[in-house]
Amino acid sequence: MKNHMKLEFAALSENEPFARGAVAAFCLGLNPTLDELSDVKTAVSEAVTNCIVHAYRGRTGNVTIECETDGNVLHIKISDNGRGIDDVKKALEPFYTTLEDEERSGMGFTIMQTFMTDFRLESAKGVGTSVLMSKRFGRNTETEVLADAE
Repeated sequence: MKNHMKLEFAALSENEPFARGAVAAFCLGLNPTLDELSDVKTAVSEAVTNCIVHAYRGRTGNVTIECETDGNVLHIKISDNGRGIDDVKKALEPFYTTLEDEERSGMGFTIMQTFMTDFRLESAKGVGTSVLMSKRFGRNTETEVLADAE
C-alpha cells in the first residue's frame, strides 16, 4: 500500500531537526535498519539546510517536503521557491560552494547522492529548486540466506 505526506514550514534553521524527524518517523513503516534511517535523516538534513541557507538569502520563504512510500522504497521531494541554482552541473561537483566566506564544505549534494538509492536535482533561476531522492529499504536477502547456510 502506498502512503504519502506533505509538510510545509518556514525556511528557518530551527526547523531542520523537525523536518529530519518527521521524515524519519514517516518511513518507520518500511522497517528501516538504523543505518538506513541514519542515511535518510542525513540526506534530509542536507537538503533542508541547502534550502534554508541558499534559497532565500535574507528573505523569508518556505520549504516543502513530500514523501511517498511504494513497496520498500521511500521517495522524497524537498523543494523551495527561492533563487534557484545558476549552474546545476557545477553545484553537483564535490566541494563546490557559493558561500566560501561562510565556511561551507560544498559536500551537501555529494552526501545526498551517497546516502540515497536515487538522486535528482531540478532547479530554475528565480523559480526554485527541488531535490528528489529515493531510498530502497531492506537487507540483501540473498546474503542473509547464504550466511545462514554456512
